[in-house]
Amino acid sequence: MAANDEDISRTAQSTTQRAYLALRDAILSGEIAPGERLKVETLKSTYATGASPVREALSLLTSDQLVERRDQRGFRVAQASKEQFEEILNLRCKLEDLALQTSLMKATKEWEDRLVLAHHHMSRAYNAPAKEFEEHHKAFHMALISACESPILLRFCDQLYSLNVRYRNFAGKSKGYAKRDVAEEHNEIFQAAVDRDTTRASELLASHYRITGNYLVDLLTIS
Repeated sequence: MAANDEDISRTAQSTTQRAYLALRDAILSGEIAPGERLKVETLKSTYATGASPVREALSLLTSDQLVERRDQRGFRVAQASKEQFEEILNLRCKLEDLALQTSLMKATKEWEDRLVLAHHHMSRAYNAPAKEFEEHHKAFHMALISACESPILLRFCDQLYSLNVRYRNFAGKSKGYAKRDVAEEHNEIFQAAVDRDTTRASELLASHYRITGNYLVDLLTIS
């Protein structure tokens, strides 16, 4: 491939990546609602890009299960439902429990240093803009399981995390959610992990995830 062809390829990839990340953020945050139709022409204007990057971004989001391709009718944001949330929750609890237990068993000083730093950054970001906090929040949860030494398992956990973010944002609209002490939940998980208390860390992490489900009970109209 000629040098300028490589430049064109990189530019196309970066344009697609920008469209993908922007659309992904809008879907995860709830800015674009579940079931909403995604028109290529509208998205071209919104994100100031061409049709090809938008279509490629939509295809990537379909692989992420955040977008649904409708036969001959284009794309729409994947529907949200109680059943899907429960499936995501159950899979996440099982897979992350496996990853966490393995991570704690294989934990090293380098792993602990990563976890301490991730927890510190997250702790300082609770009052930051949502996107900034989300970045540090995800880094903390992925740091917990990062020593499991299983790239495939980590990839599944990463995907389930993203699928769950939409539901966590829905739960955040529930009455009483603001009273939830998320920081303390994270602190307890962090301390149990640092203490290598596998049983307590597993219980706390599962509880942390299932509490979110409790706040979705009065929001089942998203089904």
